[in-house]
Amino acid sequence: MKRSYLALAMMVVSATAFAQKPVVYPAHGQSPAKQSQDDGACYVWAKQDTGIDPAVVAQTPPPAPTGPTGTRVAGAARGAAAGAMIGGVANGDAGHGAAVGATAGAVAGGIRSRRIHAVQARSAQANQQATINTYWRVYDACMQGRDYTVQ
Repeated sequence: MKRSYLALAMMVVSATAFAQKPVVYPAHGQSPAKQSQDDGACYVWAKQDTGIDPAVVAQTPPPAPTGPTGTRVAGAARGAAAGAMIGGVANGDAGHGAAVGATAGAVAGGIRSRRIHAVQARSAQANQQATINTYWRVYDACMQGRDYTVQ
C-alpha cells in the first residue's frame, strides 16, 4: 500500500512540473506523431542545454530551514533581563519581572523564527520556479525553431 502512495505522490509532483509546460500548436500541419517526436527531442535538448530536468526540480524537497536557531531562548534571555530591570525598578520584584519578560521574549523569538523560516521557504520556492522557467524558455525556443507556435 505504501508503494502506491509513493507512486501517486511522484505522479502529482511530476504533474506539477509539467503543468507549467507551454501549449504547443503545429504551425505547418505537423502530424501528432511528428509533434510528439519533436517534443521529445526538444525536451532532451533543453535538458542538455540547461542541465535542468523539470521533473527532478519539482521533486526536490525544499531545503530545511536554516538560519538563527535558539531565537526563542535568546528572546527569553533578553526579555528576562529587561523584565528584571523593569520589575526591580517598578515594584521591587525583579524575579516576577524576569519571569514575565522571559515569557514575552520567548514568544517574540518564536514569531521571529517563524518569519525567518517563511522568508526562506518563499525564496526557495521562487528559486525553484525560476529554474523551471529557464528550462521551459529553452524548450520553447527549440519548438519554435521546429515551426510550432508556443504559448
